[in-house]
Amino acid sequence: MEPISKTQRTIHDDSKSMGRRFVDLAKFLSSLKSDLDLANVTAPPFFLAPSSVVENPGSWAKKPLLFTAPTKELDPAKRSLSVLQLFLAGLRSQLYVAGAPNVSIKKPLNAFLGELFLASWSEGDSDTTLVVEQVSHHPPITAMHISADGIRADGYGRVEMTFNGNINIRQMGHAIIHLDKFDEDYLVPLTDVTVRGFLSACLYPEIIGTYTIVSSSGYVSEIDFSGAGIFRGKRNCFEARVYHKDEPKKHCYKLSGVWSEGWKITDSKGKLVATYTVDPETSADMHIDPVEEQDPRESRRAWGEVISALEQGNYRDASHAKHEIEEAQRQKRRDEKLHGKSWEPLLFRSLPGDEHQVFHQLAKGTKWKLHDHETKGVWRVDDEALQRMRKEDGQITI
Repeated sequence: MEPISKTQRTIHDDSKSMGRRFVDLAKFLSSLKSDLDLANVTAPPFFLAPSSVVENPGSWAKKPLLFTAPTKELDPAKRSLSVLQLFLAGLRSQLYVAGAPNVSIKKPLNAFLGELFLASWSEGDSDTTLVVEQVSHHPPITAMHISADGIRADGYGRVEMTFNGNINIRQMGHAIIHLDKFDEDYLVPLTDVTVRGFLSACLYPEIIGTYTIVSSSGYVSEIDFSGAGIFRGKRNCFEARVYHKDEPKKHCYKLSGVWSEGWKITDSKGKLVATYTVDPETSADMHIDPVEEQDPRESRRAWGEVISALEQGNYRDASHAKHEIEEAQRQKRRDEKLHGKSWEPLLFRSLPGDEHQVFHQLAKGTKWKLHDHETKGVWRVDDEALQRMRKEDGQITI
């Protein structure tokens, strides 16, 4: 296993050239129907990140100490605070794809059906393992599983994108975090996102609205994302509070700040408890198999030529390599149809929504909706298949 560099950057053109490119992008998006789902629309190459969407769920796994922190807290209110911190800390790497607060974000590559991303991280005394699979292409649905000592996270999400002057991203799905020691579950939301900044040629993500993280212990984390207005406010602002559902007006902790930069935490008396700074880099070492040893379905091997071309700013070669991969996938689907076969996920299985008891128990009395008819059911890792998974000569078998 070899460490992967902590940063992935693309070579940018001069600002004048990029300004023209953003004008072209805005014109392209404006020419599309306002209700057209852009999730599977081919974006101009300069707007593409040198990574696939299957890498996005790594935003939690790449912070092992933060991911395992809830397992070390005896107080259920502090455990809820730890899960809230994990959620907030993962937003920057999840949403600022190939960008930063002062660098325009890009669109990750659309994952092909069955695409995999397998990785692990080590930090201090904590290790995390991530498994991601693209379980549907139309509509695009990504399923993930993160495991560490005493804690696991299982989630899935479908993305819809529309354009009305901004890019509006609707996410359907959720994650369940389970703590073994306390037999405790947390229902964690996927946020809707608005991508702004077309006029300034520097795109950035903004979350608007109120979301909750619900725990089986009875504690609730409520996050109010206010964002920045056109003429006032700071980007990515939020306020949050942790309280017990039986006393919703009595908070245990309050958080306020900027989710892409940092925040402060105060207790019920207003005393400062801690501050947190979002580090765009991670001190954890990330490990995946060398590209030449990966299965053809693994993301960095499959998209290798595209990623290389994008990192060099060679958009023509990136577009050509991307087209070849996508056409090969279309041919696979045609061959399967010709032979009467249907594709099946390798590591994840779809369950009927009414069997997802943890969700229904935690969502009771809230505004949460499962949307299982729009996500082809509820996706969860097949633990037995994961245990049987082996790799030999660059091929993954179960």
